[in-house]
Amino acid sequence: MRIVKSMSFDAAHFLDHDPSARPYARMHGHSFMLEVVIEGEPDEKTGWVVDFGDIDEALKALHDALDHRLLNEVEGLERPTLENICRWAAQRLKDRFPGLAQVRVSRPSIGETCIYDL
Repeated sequence: MRIVKSMSFDAAHFLDHDPSARPYARMHGHSFMLEVVIEGEPDEKTGWVVDFGDIDEALKALHDALDHRLLNEVEGLERPTLENICRWAAQRLKDRFPGLAQVRVSRPSIGETCIYDL
């Protein structure tokens, strides 16, 4: 069984690895959606794979670290691509949620998503 919890955050970033080729080198912002997928068998007593309250608590910590920030200044996100944001989030969640199966980060307004399968 898989359960999914999501959160949104707004943040700025810039991607300056090739400043002559793309407009991404200029600082700009996005509204992001981050989703986590946790799989496992429901506990016989609770009926839950994982308590959504526990996931919400963990995502709140990520939200606090990312929301209304310049992502390039967040430790571990010096190059804040969707791919690196997925990996960064997964690293912070995998020990707490051993059934973490996937992290998705998207920018819905421009139709871009990265899916990181663990």
